[in-house]
Amino acid sequence: MTDERLQALYEHLAATGERPVERTASRWLGEAEAVAADIAEGDISADVLAERLATVDHILSQVAGTGDAVADDHVEAAREIVDDLLAEQ
Repeated sequence: MTDERLQALYEHLAATGERPVERTASRWLGEAEAVAADIAEGDISADVLAERLATVDHILSQVAGTGDAVADDHVEAAREIVDDLLAEQ
């Protein structure tokens, strides 16, 4: 279900904030987390959802690595969720 995936996206990104992540990656991940929180919490139209998912996708494309294996796994999981959701749009 989409709502569950949106919540999972947010949770993966929030989990990176609890890890010792490289500073530049942390800034990007914080931005992605904020957008993901917005879409996970709000009841938004399909058009706005697609736009915000594209924003998260773009932000995550700026993260080459975090310097932490656990955080990298969360980033990869978030990317997979975004890719799946965007493919459905």
